[in-house]
Amino acid sequence: MLAAAALSACSTTAPGASSSGGSGVITVVAAENFWGSLAQQLGGSHVKVTSIINNPDSDPHDYEPTAADGRDIAGAKLAIVNGVGYDAWATKLAEANPSSSRTTLTVGDLVGAKDGDNPHRWYNPDNVRQVIDQITADYKKIDPADASFFTTQHDTVINQNLKAYFDAIASIKATYSGTPVGASESIFAMLSPALGLNLLTPPAFLTDISEGGDPSAQDKATIDHQIKSKQIKLYVYNSQNATPDVQAQVNEAKAAGIPVSTITETLTPAGASFQDWQVAQLNALRQALAQASAS
Repeated sequence: MLAAAALSACSTTAPGASSSGGSGVITVVAAENFWGSLAQQLGGSHVKVTSIINNPDSDPHDYEPTAADGRDIAGAKLAIVNGVGYDAWATKLAEANPSSSRTTLTVGDLVGAKDGDNPHRWYNPDNVRQVIDQITADYKKIDPADASFFTTQHDTVINQNLKAYFDAIASIKATYSGTPVGASESIFAMLSPALGLNLLTPPAFLTDISEGGDPSAQDKATIDHQIKSKQIKLYVYNSQNATPDVQAQVNEAKAAGIPVSTITETLTPAGASFQDWQVAQLNALRQALAQASAS
């Protein structure tokens, strides 16, 4: 766990924010449901969490916030924003609805990510741990009278709720470390290092697809060659952002006999917990890697 002083420096609290405990349920608003799921588990019955992006069909990049979203942010004791340019609308909402009693946790600031860095921090297991630690620290700051409860919740989330998630990551790394893989976008670039996989897709292509840009002809040709020559053993793509370029690569991979595994940007299905979502994806990925190694 990070030191308390370091944790406290990564959330901003408006002047005059209440630090008195035992005053009731903490109202939390998360810009995205992957952070909201963790916030709910960490707070249990002592929090009420609203996630603004909670539909798998919604695109967090270009979401148009509503007046109700603004009211939710205005009334929150804790607001959780991803940052790193991913959900600029959420930062603007918080700034447009100031509150003297709200703490704002910006994940990008917490993990030291700057503009232009990969924003998909919920796919980085180390960053997930940092956010869990910080949310707990913020709950204790907002409601110090219940600090022991939040400590217990924190340990339960890490050691029980997310055990299968961390175990799956460690197992894949132990078995398949070094396997060359391809991917459709930069989401997977956050996870592949933790899995020990060798991601060969040009970084510019990953970023272009993630940001809705037009990949270069050279990058597309490089990926085509990687697939047709079977330089990669597995192709991973975000099914919520299957552009024509990506779909063409999926089809090429399948035609070449390269296993294809699917991930999504936000919780799928809607209402799933962070860990159920991630573990299901990791298990599917492990099966695809097993298929690739057997071929």
